[in-house]
Amino acid sequence: MRIAYLDCFSGISGDMFLGALLDAGVSPKLLEDTVAALNIGARLEISRVVRGGISATKVDVYANGEKDLPREVFWKRHSQNHADADNRAESAWQRGSAPPGTGPSPVTTQPHREHAHHEHARSLHEIRRLIETAAISNGAKGTAIRIFEALGEAEAEIHNTSIDQVHFHEVGAVDAIVDIVCAAVGAESLAIEEWVCSPLNVGGGTVKCAHGTLPVPAPATLKLLQDAPVYSSGPQVELVTPTGAAIVKALSHRFASFPAMKIEKAGYGAGTREFPDHSNLLRLTIGESTTQVSSASPSASNETITVLEANLDDLSPQVLAYTMERLLGEGALDVFSVPVQMKKGRPGALLIVLARTEDTDRLTKMIFAETTTLGIRRREEQRETLSRRWESVETTWGRVRIKVASMNGSISNYAPEYEDCRALAEAHHIPLKQVIQEAVQAYASGNKN
Repeated sequence: MRIAYLDCFSGISGDMFLGALLDAGVSPKLLEDTVAALNIGARLEISRVVRGGISATKVDVYANGEKDLPREVFWKRHSQNHADADNRAESAWQRGSAPPGTGPSPVTTQPHREHAHHEHARSLHEIRRLIETAAISNGAKGTAIRIFEALGEAEAEIHNTSIDQVHFHEVGAVDAIVDIVCAAVGAESLAIEEWVCSPLNVGGGTVKCAHGTLPVPAPATLKLLQDAPVYSSGPQVELVTPTGAAIVKALSHRFASFPAMKIEKAGYGAGTREFPDHSNLLRLTIGESTTQVSSASPSASNETITVLEANLDDLSPQVLAYTMERLLGEGALDVFSVPVQMKKGRPGALLIVLARTEDTDRLTKMIFAETTTLGIRRREEQRETLSRRWESVETTWGRVRIKVASMNGSISNYAPEYEDCRALAEAHHIPLKQVIQEAVQAYASGNKN
């Protein structure tokens, strides 16, 4: 399986992710063509920089000739500009040289502040329409829209409104639209089957944004990183931006330490700031996951996994379902439950978790924390899996990857990739089952790429 590992020891932002993609081999022309396809008056500037002694790729977005800035820098300058304007107006008013109505009262100055806060604001509907009309693949469109929807859901919950009423400020600006759409296109071009993410260093301190000064991580970032492993270390600044958090949420299949892989290449994306004792980089490592090939069956692989089991007779079904989702999100290979009859005739459930050896202790702690069990059984077993490869088919709405399983050179099973089908269904507002059915029919009829 082709996997990618995001090492977020200095957090993640949209421009850092683009830099890492380019450094790992994504074509600069692909991203430049993507920006041109958006037709929003933007361009990329790609350069080599050094962060902490390590050479990395830096990506800057220019919108209408102006370079994008970290949001706290933008809002600090924005506030200073208004303060300077107010001071000039007050001085002129005191000298008697200011025209009527231009004095320093809040009534005259406040509308300009509000206009500045909303001049780049866009609704999710507007952003979705912009992405859907761009000349990029449907798969990338679906991914980009999912990232913005994740941001919208977080903002809506924080501000107690509906997602349709949310107007994006920083993330609705041109530079963030470029970051997100290029992230979707670049990630798709790498043909990664599984994205794995490290625990995220969120930084610390406070950050200045459209809604004032807020603690790090900002509320939207905190919501997006729910259930993700995070920590704070190094510079007391914002290291994970809302855009970076949304990219992680949309792409990552699980959070874990560095996975077992045969490394193909690695790339470093540079952040804007330079810190004296901290390398402000995002590292992306790409390779093939390593498994031991069974000599008895050359078309299958054999690996040692850990099976965790727990009997539950006093746990709410709602909590059990939530726990199973969390375990899968934290890297379990599979999670399922079986109805059982417990002592004293009580109906209960047997929770079974399949885990990689390196994830066993962490998942065991999670089961104890989330359920009412007092004991967990653990055993090692051998798991044999069929050889798998990816092919793709074209549907009415775009390309869908097909996972094909083989035994002794013969195809034994195939199935469309759920996330691809889901992205197309969401992007085109059609039933998911319709996309799945057409993808299956296209593969069965030989319409493969």
